[in-house]
Order: sequence, then C-alpha cells, then structure tokens
Amino acid sequence: MELPLIPPMLATPGALPSAAQDARWAYETKQDGQRVVVYLPGDGSVLLRARSGHDITAAYPELAPLGTALGSTAAVLDGEVLALDEEGRADFQLLQSRMGLAHAPGRAAHRAARVPVHLVLFDALHLAGRSLLRLPYTRRRERLTGLGLGGPSWSTPAALVGHGEQALRATREHGLEGLVCKRLDSVYEPGVRSRAWIKIRNMRSEDVVVGGWLSGKGRLTGLPGAVLVGQRAAGRLRYVGGVGTGWSAAERTELAALLRAAASDVCPFDPVPPVPGARWAVPRLVGEVRYSTRTREGMLRQPSWLRLRPDLAPEESAADIPDDLV
Repeated sequence: MELPLIPPMLATPGALPSAAQDARWAYETKQDGQRVVVYLPGDGSVLLRARSGHDITAAYPELAPLGTALGSTAAVLDGEVLALDEEGRADFQLLQSRMGLAHAPGRAAHRAARVPVHLVLFDALHLAGRSLLRLPYTRRRERLTGLGLGGPSWSTPAALVGHGEQALRATREHGLEGLVCKRLDSVYEPGVRSRAWIKIRNMRSEDVVVGGWLSGKGRLTGLPGAVLVGQRAAGRLRYVGGVGTGWSAAERTELAALLRAAASDVCPFDPVPPVPGARWAVPRLVGEVRYSTRTREGMLRQPSWLRLRPDLAPEESAADIPDDLV
C-alpha cells in the first residue's frame, strides 16, 4: 500500500497546564532518543524516517521484525528510538553510537549486538487506509493501544490522564529527561510545533569552577564566547564542559574582565582537555550552571550559565563530580 509521507508533530517548550485544566491533558515521559515515523506497508517490511525525512531503517536492524507485527494491516506510527542503560533509562550517548549508520548496514548489525535499541510508540497517524490525523489525541491513542504492539524491541507505554504534577515529579525522581503534555482533544499537526503539545525538560543546576574560556567571534570579539568549567574529583579539577549561553551582554562583559585578570599560561584541569583555542585562567571563579543530564564520562549536557557565585571559594564550593562518574 502507498502510505502518505507524514512529518512528525512537535511540542512547544512550556510549563505544566494549570490545575483547573489538568484533567484535559495526557502526560507522557519525554524520551531522550531519536524521533522516528514508522511506516508499515503491510507486506512484512518496515520503513523508519527521521525528523529530517531521511530513511534510517538500516541503522536499526533489530526493528525489522516489526514489519510483520500487524500482518497485512498498513499503518503509519509515531515514536522514538532509545538506547537504554543498565538501569533501563534512555541514554542518548549510547544511542549516538547507533545513529548515522543507515548507510553502513554491516556496521549497524555489528553495533546492534552490543548496543540494542528499543522503539517506544506513542501515536497512530494512519491505519488500514484511513488517515487518523484529524481525530483527537484520545481516539488516536485508543487505535494505537488496540494494535497490541509489544515486542522484543518495541512497546507502547501508557499515557497518564491528569495528575500532571505527580507525573513531572516522578520523572525528576527517576532521573528522566522530562514530560510531554498533550491536550486530549488535539488533532495531529504534521511538521508543526504546536501549543497543543507542551514539553517540559527537567534541568539541574550545580556549582562549577571556571578554568578557562574560548574567545568569541563576530560581535563577541574580545569577549568570552564560552567558558570552560570543571568540578572537583579525587583532589583534581576535572573538566566537565564548555558553557556558551545564558549571559546578558552586561554579564558577559563583566566575566571578560574577570577572566582577563585571572589569565594564566597553565591549564588548571587534570587531565588537560582537548579544546582547540582554549585560554586558561587561575581557577578562582565559581559559577552556577543549569544542565539537562551528564554523559557517561561526567560531561554536562546542554549547559547554560545562571550566575557567578562570589560567595563561594573554589575549594569550598559544592562542585563535585558524583563518585560513580569519576
């Protein structure tokens, strides 16, 4: 069957619906993976397309058996491919070793044996020759759930209706990326970043020690384009990433003056990070940053600057890498 090409609907960053509106929304765990639209023509094959529209089927050979899961029933489904860590949580860093192998099926099959993926399905867009796009979210979910799609490498997790605060709290307590709130009466808007879907990313904040910077370019010439930050671990200052966002113009100018006064020829990080163009500083400035998660090596993902902490000395700040990441 010829299936329609459907770009995925996207969520808008925002906050939880109000308590008065809570019962009108469904809540799903925000997954840390690769978004895919799944095409099942009903002939035993499966086609996976990324948000870009590119065919990435060959990157995930363990999902090929999904092609027979619905027999001859054709369908287009929305979901996300995840790589799970030892605790069953989505780990984007693990997934990165699988992404980009759509044109190298041999390597993809070899990598699949070591880093298997799991497909989470959360919407049905087209089923048995009929478009479901104009149906409300609740009816699309009923159709999806009715398919009974659970297998060795795919599942259809339930959505929670109402109880948004509890759902968000649970994602934080379990170290998950966040929550997606979906209005129960919302239609599916292909390719649109819609207010009918709201995403909430759990962000953490910690103190870091500034040990260097990268010079800005263009309008930021003469100012820091990013600061290089570290945290204490086993008596050393370990590099945990570069932070290039979060300042106002005044804050960036203030930071530039402080960094020039602290300039040093000696790298304070142990080991020295491979950062081309790095300029080092005496590690005496403490700042607070917000970030989403850490990589397996302890690096901060998606960090942004919050504020300087002049009330903290580097040796007394709470900037310590967790023991299990040292």
